[in-house]
Amino acid sequence: MNTLFTALVDDAGLFPPTSLHMDEGLARHQRDLEAASPLLTHRFLCPASRLDTLRRAEPRPTRMGLILDTDEPPAFADLPIDFVEVRLPPEEAGRLDLPDGVRLFIEVPPRSRVTGLPEGAGLKVRCGGMTADAFPPAEHLGAFITHCVDNDIPFKATAGLHHAVRHFDPALGVDRHGFLNLVLAVCEAVEHRDPVPVLRTTDVGHLVRLALAVPEESAKRARELLVSYGSCSTSTPIDDLKTLGVISDGA
Repeated sequence: MNTLFTALVDDAGLFPPTSLHMDEGLARHQRDLEAASPLLTHRFLCPASRLDTLRRAEPRPTRMGLILDTDEPPAFADLPIDFVEVRLPPEEAGRLDLPDGVRLFIEVPPRSRVTGLPEGAGLKVRCGGMTADAFPPAEHLGAFITHCVDNDIPFKATAGLHHAVRHFDPALGVDRHGFLNLVLAVCEAVEHRDPVPVLRTTDVGHLVRLALAVPEESAKRARELLVSYGSCSTSTPIDDLKTLGVISDGA
């Protein structure tokens, strides 16, 4: 598996638009574990408000990310949680009492310039949603990526990245960002180029050629910064990259 795509996709099946029931989500997650695609992180994302439901269900995930949608973090020492993702000002997020080894990611608007991050914390950026205004312009997303690269800030992405390549969604009347565009935009910033043109392109052949030509050192650095992204589908990212010829059927 290409370094760019190893352990890239978190399982966000509980979230819109898929919005799986807990039993369905865990069953799909188990099938993914058995299939063992190296593209997937095999990290199951769960809202804090649904942890009790998860505890009553089977099978339990082996890795989890907790999305804080409650006023306070619930107790989770019995669960294999390695990330907590919050939408709080950095100074408030820094007061959260998290166990050792649990990483904190703070969601911010793409155009913001965050200062005063708690030590060891990363950022989280939303690339879309259920309405057109939830999709940030390429210029804002590019500025966010450049800020993270220039300041050595790891980040996660979420929402809207339904396919590999940027495309127009007629239902919403908006261009959807592609996850391949996103990955390659980070590589562009790592190599001190403007990431916006790559974010904006819909030229499939150009993106594939770029993906196959990224130097290994740049790929490693890009993925140190882009930790992963959450996808409500765990099969579409695999299918898209296989169709493009960026990963092989044996991956």
